[in-house]
Amino acid sequence: MKVLFIGGTGNISASVSRLCIQKGIDLYLLNRGTRTAEIPHAQILRADIGKHEEVSKVLKGHRWDAVVDWIAYGEAEVERDIAYFGPTASQYVFISSASAYQKPLAHPIVTESTPLCNPFWEYSRNKIACEERLTRAYRDKGFPMTIVRPSLTYDTVIPLPIGGWTEYTAVDRMKKGQRVIVHGDGTSLWTVTHAEDFAKGFVGLLGHQQAIGQAFHITSDEILTWDQITSAVASAAGVEAKIVHIASDYIVKSDSSFLGTLIGDKATSVIFDNSKIKRYVPGFKATIPFSEGIKRTLKWFDADPSRKIVNRATNDLIDAILGKYEGG
Repeated sequence: MKVLFIGGTGNISASVSRLCIQKGIDLYLLNRGTRTAEIPHAQILRADIGKHEEVSKVLKGHRWDAVVDWIAYGEAEVERDIAYFGPTASQYVFISSASAYQKPLAHPIVTESTPLCNPFWEYSRNKIACEERLTRAYRDKGFPMTIVRPSLTYDTVIPLPIGGWTEYTAVDRMKKGQRVIVHGDGTSLWTVTHAEDFAKGFVGLLGHQQAIGQAFHITSDEILTWDQITSAVASAAGVEAKIVHIASDYIVKSDSSFLGTLIGDKATSVIFDNSKIKRYVPGFKATIPFSEGIKRTLKWFDADPSRKIVNRATNDLIDAILGKYEGG
């Protein structure tokens, strides 16, 4: 099977790329060469996907069993991909987001038929617009699309909403005995998925004829509270978290940038029903518990001190929110 990834070296996609190679897939990566992740045996096509002449040149003469765009965030980018790959791909996979699901949820168990509606986060609305455009292309022209919605999938990021992700700020605070913020009362439910587990389900969809026209989310079945997630990060760092619970609404009033990631996403308890991906990819099962996976992630950060980004602005923001909250 001949597969093209647009991107393919990021937090989620690098694990998928490696599994593709392990399974003998003839994998091509189209990127600008700015990422440092190594994918041995993948063939590299150097081009900026936004530059038509570069892309047309490197894609000339190729046909694909599957194309995956890991970096499309807007409808214009999807429109571009439809033009590029409509004539040359047997399957086109769009990476959407589980944050596109209805917020607030009418029912806490999320299936692929849960409505898509997020008035709080522009990122999610853009993903919804992309899905709608692809659905029209499938219905009107037979464009062979498949939609995949990851949810808080980690490997080389720290899955904490305040002081985490590409930053090491929250972990640094934990190690120094400083307090960290957990939104709400810490009991809302969430699912965190290691990229290697996500890859097992995702690779099974590549070249899958019955997946055309379908949407899937792929997550772990492990359900944790945000207190448990935060405590597991601290434990992996060899310390105990000093947690302060602050209402999501209060955090958003202190800094509106959290509106999407909290009110539009992580403040809501979510339980993902993975029945559909398990039907299409028999044997799919997430096997890496978060308590183990986060240890791997922190070892990755430890391997290169330059990865441990401690953001002074984030620290100041956390301290400011704590100060205002405790000062009434």
